[in-house]
Amino acid sequence: MPSLIREDFARKIDIFKKNPFYSKLGTHKLGGRLRDYYAFCLRDGFRVLFDFLNDGSVLLINVGSHDDYKRW
Repeated sequence: MPSLIREDFARKIDIFKKNPFYSKLGTHKLGGRLRDYYAFCLRDGFRVLFDFLNDGSVLLINVGSHDDYKRW
């Protein structure tokens, strides 16, 4: 993963921990095969795929480009 993406992830995961639906994250429910998951946005078209678990925790699943969704 490019260093700029890693840096952006580090900044945004801190925001996410405080408020997963903070508007600047662009958090959204996915559709299609990934309809059980959510994503939030990083720079350059990268996304963080995650799920909310029943115990209130969050499972981070993957980080990749928007095109990577087709392979997940």
